[in-house]
Amino acid sequence: MRILVVDDEAELADAVARGLRREGYAVDVAHNGATALEKAELVPYDLVCLDLTMPDIDGLEVCERLRADPPDGVAPRVLMLTARDTVEDRIAGLDHGADDYLVKPFAFGELTARVRSLLRRDAARSGSVLTVADVELDDTRHRVRRAGRDLELTAKEFALLRYFMAHVDEVLSQEHLLEHVWDEHADPFTNTVRVTVGTLRRKLSEEGEPQLIETVIGSGYRMIESPDGDQADARS
Repeated sequence: MRILVVDDEAELADAVARGLRREGYAVDVAHNGATALEKAELVPYDLVCLDLTMPDIDGLEVCERLRADPPDGVAPRVLMLTARDTVEDRIAGLDHGADDYLVKPFAFGELTARVRSLLRRDAARSGSVLTVADVELDDTRHRVRRAGRDLELTAKEFALLRYFMAHVDEVLSQEHLLEHVWDEHADPFTNTVRVTVGTLRRKLSEEGEPQLIETVIGSGYRMIESPDGDQADARS
């Protein structure tokens, strides 16, 4: 999942970004509202963690503009992170389009729990455990199991699998995966997506289990609920 952290307090923004990256998310940072809007025009973020008080364009206006003109037609979830703690401030934030509101100072564990909750809304799945066929991904404990055995995944493999499981049966192009699972420092001209998908698939089926991530020729990849489904247009 791709997240944008927006805060004019550079030290705080960078600390939040580092923490979210440790959780396996691809994170970009903006230190003012104008830069945030510029980045959001280029990248279809899944979530924006947004400060309210900024010197150029405040968070309320940024939120409104993110809602009004998202780059791919789907507005990102918005989690407002702010020191404004009155009821009126919370109402204003939510009325301007925020999905959630967290007051500074906050515990990082609460922030990550709210991030997981907001991102699960897009997945149309509840709880912190995603299940596809015999694969279980526990987002809270950062644990993946298949058929009862634990899988040792890198942070990026975990993030990629989480995205596949949140979009099961959808065909995802390499460009789409690069936008949502990698951050702005990823080189779009490398084969990093293909290589990571390949290592993830090997780990998922290293005990001989059926492959759940298939290659859709000319289009990308798809995770399927049942390996016995129609694969006429795919190469596993």
